[in-house]
Amino acid sequence: MLDIQKIRKDFPILNREVNGKPLIYFDNAATSQTPQQVIDCIVDYYSRYNANIHRGVHTLSQEATDAYEEARIKIQKHFNASKPHEIILTSGTTESINLIANGFASFVKKGDEIIVSALEHHSNIVPWQMLCEHTGAILKVIPMFQNGQLDMDAYVALLNEKTKLVFCNHVSNALGIINPIKFIIDKAHEVAAAVLIDGAQAAPHIKADVQALDVDFYVASAHKICGPTGVGLLYGKEAWLNKLPPYKGGGEMIDQVTFEKTTYAGLPHKFEAGTPNICGVIAFGAALDYMNAIGFEAIEAYEHELLVYATEKLLAVGDVTIYGTGDKTAVISFNIENIHPYDIGTIIDKLGIAVRTGHHCAQPIMDFYKIPGTVRASFSFYNTKEEIDTFIEAIKKAKMMLS
Repeated sequence: MLDIQKIRKDFPILNREVNGKPLIYFDNAATSQTPQQVIDCIVDYYSRYNANIHRGVHTLSQEATDAYEEARIKIQKHFNASKPHEIILTSGTTESINLIANGFASFVKKGDEIIVSALEHHSNIVPWQMLCEHTGAILKVIPMFQNGQLDMDAYVALLNEKTKLVFCNHVSNALGIINPIKFIIDKAHEVAAAVLIDGAQAAPHIKADVQALDVDFYVASAHKICGPTGVGLLYGKEAWLNKLPPYKGGGEMIDQVTFEKTTYAGLPHKFEAGTPNICGVIAFGAALDYMNAIGFEAIEAYEHELLVYATEKLLAVGDVTIYGTGDKTAVISFNIENIHPYDIGTIIDKLGIAVRTGHHCAQPIMDFYKIPGTVRASFSFYNTKEEIDTFIEAIKKAKMMLS
């Protein structure tokens, strides 16, 4: 059992009002809120030991370097990577995906096939389209069913000796559907294809074990796991990371530089050119400490309870269609008949309730359902059933005003 009221006290933003109403924050799928413990970590860095890392012999630089590398180890242990240098620190999920897409341009050739799912965020579609345009590779798509789940029979039929890469999200950001990634990974490996899993939406709810999954690459962002924006991770198997060329050139990623030739540093520095978001990475480690202290099993159980409660209450409003009804995390993506989602979002914002409206950077999903977008309410472990009750009353009011 979680002590929700105690947890809520850790999040200062939950005390504010919006439009004269207590804030109800149901946009956690876009970004989570930040606990005081992480805010304090950020303040502590800039107050006490702000310095560049890996380069200085002075005390502040050494303290910052130690804290930065300790955060890498926290991330390694959280995702159960076998070695710290298999964790590449990036600006977020999007950069992590682009790093791999750029690297595979050296290996993919005309006629090769790569597979994405119909449930992907644009950041896990566009880089692969660009790769195909550059190399002549062919992009194939795992189709989805009406309930939001992927067609695994169709997926298996797509796999063949030409398949080089498979990309899929762990959890759909638009629908909350949890994908069968272990099956997807195992089947891809049967044809010697590499697999990248976009874990951005799963990471706040599910503690992924990259070794148990046997995944080649796993990516996520700190800002969805109670951490700061502008920080993310790329997990890659050591053998793959050694094969891939550097993504960016500059300081830190080099071994020796002459005007005749440059040699590159080893892992992880080969992929970490320039001064990183030092404070953000350290705060990412603090965010993982915070969430692990609460416990992911307890978080997952409580969020599922909120999901079930909200789903029942919302369906009782009437004229509601929920998209994505399979196994899912704490996301409800819905529409009310004959009402545009933007109008609902605008009205309930006046009542202090934050939800997301639109296509959620997943236009192919909206095209599949033949809709302009959805209202997406996404819950976190600091939300309450009382907030859901207020949300439902706001939805009823919006429905009455707009019908």
